[in-house]
Amino acid sequence: MMNVRKIILSLAIPGIMMSVNLLGQDRLKYQPPDTRILFIFDASQSMMGFWQKNKKIDIARKVMIHMIDSLENLKNVRMALRLYGHQSPVPPQDCSDTKLEVPFGENNAAKIRQKLRFVIPKGTTPIAGSLEAGAGDFPPDCDNCRNIIILITDGIEACEGDPCEVSYELQKQGIVLKPFVIGIGIDEGFKATFDCIGHYYNAIEEEKFGEVMEVVISQALNATTAQVNLLDINGNPTESNVNMTFYDHFSGKIIYNYVHTMNHRGKPDTLILDHLITYDVKIHTIPPVTIENIKLTIGKHTVMAADVPQGSLVLMTKDGHQYRDQQFLVRQAGKSKTLNVQKMYEEEKYLVGKYDIEIPILPRLYLKNVDISQSHTTTIEIPRPGILTLIKSSAGYGSIYLRKSNKEEEWVTNINPRTKIESLVIQPGTYRIVFRAQNAKQTLYTINKSVKIISGGSESVQLF
Repeated sequence: MMNVRKIILSLAIPGIMMSVNLLGQDRLKYQPPDTRILFIFDASQSMMGFWQKNKKIDIARKVMIHMIDSLENLKNVRMALRLYGHQSPVPPQDCSDTKLEVPFGENNAAKIRQKLRFVIPKGTTPIAGSLEAGAGDFPPDCDNCRNIIILITDGIEACEGDPCEVSYELQKQGIVLKPFVIGIGIDEGFKATFDCIGHYYNAIEEEKFGEVMEVVISQALNATTAQVNLLDINGNPTESNVNMTFYDHFSGKIIYNYVHTMNHRGKPDTLILDHLITYDVKIHTIPPVTIENIKLTIGKHTVMAADVPQGSLVLMTKDGHQYRDQQFLVRQAGKSKTLNVQKMYEEEKYLVGKYDIEIPILPRLYLKNVDISQSHTTTIEIPRPGILTLIKSSAGYGSIYLRKSNKEEEWVTNINPRTKIESLVIQPGTYRIVFRAQNAKQTLYTINKSVKIISGGSESVQLF
């Protein structure tokens, strides 16, 4: 087992006190988000039925109030209560019978307790409609919040809605995390019906209902630990200092942004993450690497791994003075998409592999299949340029060509038609200059001149 610093978040019930055990590493400060819990409570007619020794409504009411008593002591927890099946008796069936009775707010535990004490079950079971309506119960003005629905029910959907589809859409839109469903004496044959809605827990006996409720609250409030191993070409977690973005797999919402770090023991540092979220993690190497569909388990340290072997690249001239502010383009070998625009003389990391480089100097320089290897800096030196000065009797039109052979010339750049004197920083080579002054109205007045540029040299050409 890798020796990593463990961060354990525990939930003590009753009393429900969240704590962070840093095992002596008090330099790490975890700031938990606000957890907003919307209780969707079944007050349909069936809740008046007996469950072993007592009425279901009385058992659920008692346990819920006990949980509310404990939760109100947590400063990072906000609560709200939505009831369904409590307004319209059946028959007839009223599938719109769902209402937010206690909205989110400060110190509203007493209001929830009061509402639970006096609710009288009488109606039907519109689970899908209640979930859908519950999406609007969470105020939008919270940047560091996690929205959780806890559904307590003794029956399945009684209207025409699809609770599974509604739940999936709420998660996909990033409105809520995967809901919790607590069944009160529900037949085990209906397990698949609720599993698709969320984390399903069924209390098959009256005595188990309180235990199930405690487990759900613990699951809802706890976080867990993880680490990201950035593997080199040998499979060792030696890479680091790379940005990482954690996305909600369902909604695509950005949850965390971190810079990967090695701890004081030289191991990948431990993170505290919300275990209710399934993650896609993007490692912002060049090019980036993504690991998908990462699920965490409460109380278990999860290790994620990504193959990101890296080496470095730097471009310069031999004397180290020219092109100081010049940038160049880097692409994966054989591909057209630009990965990075890098400055010369500055080192940058890339994944191990082959790259094509385009340097927008005169003439434009292309380097193919440049090899980047593990933990090695690939240094490329390009020739020191020279200076070409064009002196014109008047402004005019023309171009400069690199002579490659007697049969082949490559266009380099056009001459500036607005100046009489023009200086260009240009690579060593033999060039042909073609020019016609603006006031020369015959093609025969075109001037052709050749010039050889040497590294570090300076040449002037009179174009008249």
